[in-house]
This record gives sequence, structure tokens and C-alpha cells, in this order.
Amino acid sequence: MKTKLTQNQTIKIVATLSFLFACFLGNAQLKGGHILGSMGLQSGTQTPANTLSVYVPGYLYDAGSLRNADGNESIANPDISMFITGVGANYVSDFKILGANYGATILLAFASNTIQGNSIDSKNSLAFTDMYVQPLQLGWHNKRADFVFSYQLYLPTGRYTAGASDNAGLGMLMNEFSAGSTVYFNDKKTFHFSALASYEINGKKKDTDIKTGDILSVEGGLGKTFYTLNAAKTAPSGILNAGLIYYLQYKVSNDKIPVGNLVLEPEKDKVGGLGAEVNYFHIGCKTSAGLRWVSEIGAESRFQGNTFFLTLAHVFSLAKEKKG
Repeated sequence: MKTKLTQNQTIKIVATLSFLFACFLGNAQLKGGHILGSMGLQSGTQTPANTLSVYVPGYLYDAGSLRNADGNESIANPDISMFITGVGANYVSDFKILGANYGATILLAFASNTIQGNSIDSKNSLAFTDMYVQPLQLGWHNKRADFVFSYQLYLPTGRYTAGASDNAGLGMLMNEFSAGSTVYFNDKKTFHFSALASYEINGKKKDTDIKTGDILSVEGGLGKTFYTLNAAKTAPSGILNAGLIYYLQYKVSNDKIPVGNLVLEPEKDKVGGLGAEVNYFHIGCKTSAGLRWVSEIGAESRFQGNTFFLTLAHVFSLAKEKKG
């Protein structure tokens, strides 16, 4: 007796076989939504209250090699460069929750050559990708330390078809929780160290039972703040931040790729990175520009390369002027 497969079952089988092929030939890992390099110096600090920041990010990841489970180079120069840009907004109010200022963020982004795992044939032109929404951000400010806690999710708004090589999104809902701090080593808060930990919980990919494992990311840096003075040298005209930055990412739980009654669980991947950051905020124009560069090290079961992150932003003050 023959059993006729439904269209949905056929899609699941094709997608699973695609991932299986990658697993056996490339020790495949599935990518999450967290963009490493999006945070750096003072990653544990919330922006000032009563402000609306509108920003344009520019993210470029250039994969220099593909590493196997032992960290050895399996493919040199895979010729993959992922690019993301878009427009976002971050709002921080003076409304207090548990003594912290409430904030929220949204980012509408476009991506090209979206990396979904370890596949070297994933190519797509610039297209609308998954949306980033942070409905909850809490920030505390103390004399020698700042603290942040947030919840964010990545909505599967980008184009996705199981097994395709030109997907613009990852085809899954991703929930993430973050907590971190910036510690200051002097009273003027000009010498600082930060760390922000993010835990990502991933859902099943569209039209499949394939599930990306949970991912832990840690980002921050050690930096120094400098103030530039106006022409009369009577007041600061700008704020310059510069220093060393880092990131770490580790797959906490295995990816799950079901095949019949079996569930394949490839080796967990990890990567580290060290680099530098410089950013400048012009007080009069209320605009800022920042550049981060990170060179990856110690990658296992994933690509290893260089990350570049450029951000341009304008800050609108929403504080009401006091009447005399």
C-alpha cells in the first residue's frame, strides 16, 4: 500500500535532507538572530532618559574560513560577506519600574548574503530581513556602575523557504533576555569596563521540525571617555569614547534536526573575538558616529572572520523645558 505525502510533509523532508547534507559534509550549525558586534563599550549602560534616538546601522561580516568541531580550518576563504543595514529607533523615558528608567527599541533591517548556518552557498540580494523589537528595557544608574535588563524578540518577517539558498530571514521566532553592567573606575566615569550577557531561545523553523539550539552571547569592552572643548574652552563640545572590545558566543543546547524516529544533534559551536571601538557624540548637533571592528578567534563548528559595525545616530531630547 502506497502512502501519498502531503505538500507540507514533502517540504519538511526536503528541508531536513538539505540540512543533513550540510551536517555530514560541513558539520553544520544553525545560526541565531543575535548580531555579534552590535554592542561594545558601555554595553551595560542605557542611554539618557527623555530621549529618542534614531539610528542607521551598517553591519558587515567577512568570513575568512570555516572551522570544524576541533577548531581546525576545513574551508579557507569561503567568499561569504554578510551585510545588514536599516533604520531603528530607541526611546528612553523618565517612567520608573523598580527604580529603573523604561525604554524600548525597534529596528527595521535589510540583509544580503544571509548566513543561516555553515552553508557556503547562501546568497541573496539586499532584502527585508527579520525584525528586531525590544519592548522592555530597564536601566539603573549608580555612582560607580550602571545596570540594564531587557527582553527582545526577532520576528520572522524576512523571506524564508525551507531548503532555499536565497533566504533573507531565518524563518523562526527568537526570544532573548539580556542583562549587563558598566563599571566605572573613577568618580568622573571616564574609565570603564562593561559586559552584557544575552540568552536566545529559538523556535522551530517555518514548515519544519528543525530547531536551533539556545545561544549565549557576551559582549563588552574596556574604554576611556574624553571630552573635547569648544573654541573658547569653556564647555565640552563633544564626547569621545575609545577602547578595546570583545565578544563571545556559545551554543548552549544542541540543534535538533529530526529524521524519522531519530533526532540529529550536531556538535555545539562557539566563537570569540577581540577588537577596537571608537565613537564620538557632538553635543551641539546631538549626533553620533561609531565604528567597531572585531577579529574572531577560537571558532569551532562555524565561520571565523572579521566583524565591522558602523552606527550613525541623532538624539532628540524629549525633556520639557522648565519655565522661569
